[in-house]
Amino acid sequence: MTRSSTPLSYNAALVLQALAQGFGYGFEIMRAAHLPSGTVYPLLRRLEADGLLDSSWEDAEEAREEGRPPRRYYKATRAGQAALAEARERLRAQQALFQSDTAVEEA
Repeated sequence: MTRSSTPLSYNAALVLQALAQGFGYGFEIMRAAHLPSGTVYPLLRRLEADGLLDSSWEDAEEAREEGRPPRRYYKATRAGQAALAEARERLRAQQALFQSDTAVEEA
């Protein structure tokens, strides 16, 4: 499945931004984005299904040696990087609205 032209939600943009900054697995993304697991994990599944992310499991033996379950690592695809760039531009435009001192006059 590939992504539609629908803009990313704010939370989806946060997840992609966290990945862009090097936070690669679920718990790291949760901490970086300040989002709960019930938001992050469904978003990761949806973004991957939409072709914006790829994922891979780390070596189970390595995780076992560290005494923890294997981690699933995520990486943005080209489409995910493009979607994040669009989201960043939309956020800049929204921020400009809040920074503007110009008020719309009522008719």
